Order: sequence, then C-alpha cells, then structure tokens
Amino acid sequence: MARIIKGDTVKIISGAKKGTTGKVVGVNKDGILIEGVGVMHKHPKPTQLNPRPAHKDIHVAVPAHKVALVVDEKSAKTSRVGYVKNVDGTTVRVARQQNSKEIK
Repeated sequence: MARIIKGDTVKIISGAKKGTTGKVVGVNKDGILIEGVGVMHKHPKPTQLNPRPAHKDIHVAVPAHKVALVVDEKSAKTSRVGYVKNVDGTTVRVARQQNSKEIK
C-alpha cells in the first residue's frame, strides 16, 4: 500500500514549485506525477517515418519526499501518512496531524 496514491491532492513542500497544490495523475518508481506540475516539452528527432515531428508534452515526476498529502482542501493543511490495522485486519491510511483520522 502506497502513502500517496492516484487521485490524492498533494502540496509541494520544497523546491522551485513550493506551495503548489495539484491532483496526483500517477505514481511510478521515479516519483509522483502531479497535474500541471512538471510538464515539459520533448523535441523528437526527425526520422524517415516522421520527417517533421511535433513537440510532445511529457510529465516529469516530482520526488515523493518533496510532497505532502493535503487533508483539508479549504485551508490546504497537510499531513504525514501512516498506517493502522483495523479490528477486522484491513490496513487503512491515516493522517498523523489529524490524530490518526482515516483518509478516504
């Protein structure tokens, strides 16, 4: 189970884009892909099959240690994510700054 998953709202806590919030588009081994953050242009080389290639927009991952989960969207409060086992044995994500409140 991952701490940050697709669909979460996160806030960047360090770096050039500090303070930016966005929705998680995907998570991979390089980091977290955030909507509207880290969009770059790729300039493909011309080939015989594609002599005039167009610019391609790609997402660049933000390292996971530079983002925090937003638990309250109105005030943009962030929290660390932890795990707790329920009575029935399932593992759930909890927000540590919200006194271990379960994250939906």
